[in-house]
Amino acid sequence: MVVITDLVQIQRLGEKKLKENELFRRHMKAHYFPERQFRHVAEEIGDQIDCRACANCCKVAETNIEQRDVERLAKFFGMTAKQFIMEYTTMSVQEEDEEEELILRRTEAGCIFLDGNDCTVYEARPDTCQDFPHLIRGRGSIQSRMWQMIDRATYCPIVYNTLEKYKEIVKFKPKIS
Repeated sequence: MVVITDLVQIQRLGEKKLKENELFRRHMKAHYFPERQFRHVAEEIGDQIDCRACANCCKVAETNIEQRDVERLAKFFGMTAKQFIMEYTTMSVQEEDEEEELILRRTEAGCIFLDGNDCTVYEARPDTCQDFPHLIRGRGSIQSRMWQMIDRATYCPIVYNTLEKYKEIVKFKPKIS
């Protein structure tokens, strides 16, 4: 399998396949597949792509943070959790449930901690960043995390290529009308 890494192409193809990927997500949730084969594929593709050279997730995605992330980052900066929240976070309303979530502030370039393609808090980065793109690590099964992958396939080369390989593995043939 040829791995696509060009971000313009990833965005174009990912957006073109939004409906197909939604159907694939439903297919994955409706069937049981052993996760081992999916983890192996995600690791293999992940090994071919240098996330720190890309950093597109940091440029386009919001970063939700939990209390343990706040505490770890506050310690990293030598400040209180309250100071960290005031200086580096904001609230975001999630459309699905209209609930507010704490997220890292953003600049025009992306995450407030992004400098070029480098994370200035890499050693203390939030758990969601450590687990990204959530193909191998994350809460729940791969099937339960599939809803997140549809959007991520428009900006993350690892997710896009992994989803395409997953479709091959399960012999998924979309029936798009």
